[in-house]
Amino acid sequence: MSEDFAELFASYESQRKTALKAGDKISGTVISIGQKAAFVDCGASVDGIVDREELLNDDGELSVAEGDTLELYVVGVTDDSVRLSKALTGIGGLNMLEDAYNSGVPVEGKVREQIKGGFHVEILKHRAFCPVSQIDARYVATPEDYVGQTLQFRITKVSENGRNIVVSRRALLEEEQKQASASFFETVSDGDIVEGTVTRLAAFGAFVELVPGVEGLVHISEIAWARIQSPEEILSVGDKVRVKYLGTSAGKKPGETRLSLSIKQAQDDPWKTIGERFKDGDKVTGKVVKLMDFGAFVEIAPGIEGLVHVSEMSYAKRINKPGDVVQVGDMVAAVVKQIDVEKQRISLSMRDAEGDPWMNVAEKYPVGQTVQGTVEKRQQFGLFISLEPGVTGLLPQSVMSRADGEVKFDKLNTGDTVVVSIESVNLRERKISLGTGKKEEVSDWKGYKPQSSGPDMGSLGSALAEALKKKS
Repeated sequence: MSEDFAELFASYESQRKTALKAGDKISGTVISIGQKAAFVDCGASVDGIVDREELLNDDGELSVAEGDTLELYVVGVTDDSVRLSKALTGIGGLNMLEDAYNSGVPVEGKVREQIKGGFHVEILKHRAFCPVSQIDARYVATPEDYVGQTLQFRITKVSENGRNIVVSRRALLEEEQKQASASFFETVSDGDIVEGTVTRLAAFGAFVELVPGVEGLVHISEIAWARIQSPEEILSVGDKVRVKYLGTSAGKKPGETRLSLSIKQAQDDPWKTIGERFKDGDKVTGKVVKLMDFGAFVEIAPGIEGLVHVSEMSYAKRINKPGDVVQVGDMVAAVVKQIDVEKQRISLSMRDAEGDPWMNVAEKYPVGQTVQGTVEKRQQFGLFISLEPGVTGLLPQSVMSRADGEVKFDKLNTGDTVVVSIESVNLRERKISLGTGKKEEVSDWKGYKPQSSGPDMGSLGSALAEALKKKS
């Protein structure tokens, strides 16, 4: 029985040892750090060894400690050791270049200059060429940005006794992206909140990278609870954002997968606290975000919009279309009339915020008082005369036809001023009936002071002039 166990253990150890090969990328834990090398548990029957110099920072100080986890490449495997490295660096001969090429071990190179079709890269003190398409995993818009950087590459070609060396950084990045992508999809579920980086902005939304090689779209409608016209209003390339993972769908190309994300759903819904923030009768200020034939939508808080119906826009004048009063982007004052949390609707009134001019009409215009008004429009049944903004009375045609004196009512045009009397006031229906009879006093709410029209004013005019004379 013990012999069987020994054979099984030996077979297991052999599999662990032979499972690693040059070029493999491993994740290992630092066991100990010596004067010249560090020992790493890389999952093989023997510990991995990495030169201590590779673990120093720019100041020459050790950058890792025992227990740390490192991402390393297998440089070589023997019966008693596994050689590990971040990437081949320093000076190397042709044999080292060929070994790196054959094993796929990354090499460190410095981008010296931009040349036709790509870059001159110095690898192990040898001149190498990296095509512009291979310097990154995504489209390169500004190649000059890579000049001077020290990066890791994979050797893809060695010929002419080392005089022709071609390298690729993209190959390494795509391998890392593939591993990161597989790991991401193994752990993420629909509805999870994850972090990402904004990589691109378009008219229809923003692209967010969750892990290298995994990018999703946040549609413009999912960027914010507030209504926005373009992603640039909220986001910039490079921003770190929290998003809700909504799932995947098939793309246009065969095998293509699209990720749907939402920034706003990773935040609290503003409608959940609407009752704590607003109530009926509150006076608010908001921005006009959309115009419709029936009214204007006004944003009174991020993600909270209310409707000002066209009938609620003004007491002062009849509004035919919202665009006659407001435009998108205007800041307006309004009063909250009604909140429907279940339907997520708010009714607003701009005219109530300004005040109802009919509130004190009965006191301001008592029956029998004479006032000056402005002809608003003429109809077959009479003249509509504005007494003040929002308060209009009707002088019936039948009354005008019986009038005598110097005023020719049939000659009046829109905009002309005229003295009329208050005959009746109906507050419920918001109607005022006017007459032509001239009383003893004229309301001066507009600073109006009637002028004497001479000795031939008639009996009513004479009485009015006499009354004014006594008053003065």
